[in-house]
Amino acid sequence: MIWKISQANHELLSINSAWPAMDMCDPDFRRGTGAGSRVCLLDSGVDPSHPMVGRIDGAYAVIPGVEGDWEVTPVHGEDTSGHGTACAGIIRSVAPDCELVSVKVLNGTNGKGGALLTGLQWAVDQKFNVINLSLSTSKAQFSEALREICDDAYFSSILIVSAAHNMPIESYPWRYSSTISVGSHADPDPGAIYYNPAPPVEFFAHGEDVTVAWTGGETRKRSGNSFAAAHVTGICALVLAQYPNLTPFQMKSLLYLAAKNVKTYK
Repeated sequence: MIWKISQANHELLSINSAWPAMDMCDPDFRRGTGAGSRVCLLDSGVDPSHPMVGRIDGAYAVIPGVEGDWEVTPVHGEDTSGHGTACAGIIRSVAPDCELVSVKVLNGTNGKGGALLTGLQWAVDQKFNVINLSLSTSKAQFSEALREICDDAYFSSILIVSAAHNMPIESYPWRYSSTISVGSHADPDPGAIYYNPAPPVEFFAHGEDVTVAWTGGETRKRSGNSFAAAHVTGICALVLAQYPNLTPFQMKSLLYLAAKNVKTYK
């Protein structure tokens, strides 16, 4: 750990200043397919048979353990609501060759706080590059534990992309500065990012009238911050495939500089 700079550890602070292109419309920014990025989707599960989803590189579920705790166990791909499949399809549409792992923490559209904590901690322990949380909890008793996990992820250069609640209520973990918090916009461009100068929501992404994958091979039109967050997760996976050493701080800075409503001066 470095708590202060001394002559002995000064060389540990060497920084690689290589920086991605700043324009989201620049082909250099969107080049590649996300191959090499590892993404974990905590949601309602994923239907891997849907053509918009394709390959799932692992499927797990958080289930009650024998002693009243929670445990992560491998499962066959399944989705109990369609929500996880929708988010997976969006991520695949942006970063088609990323490694995508599903962790089921919801039954239908509901879940338990203990399942969320266990699934998120597992994803952080597995050192995924990006963790997508198109969900939140309004239960304040889970807030501090969630904050600790999100902080650990941030300091470990693990991105947590978290959808803001669709209603104006207190919920977590999207309000934490250690996450990339996302709301939705109505711009039809799936690659358009807008910076919000009045947080706690930091960025807006494509989330209105989105055609998404659904269970049973269906597609549906859906709107919500969940789908905006999935777009940002895909973008982050694309960027990290090209620049794998970017920290969460750098990724936030990149998204800010690439935002459609931010004017940069050269």
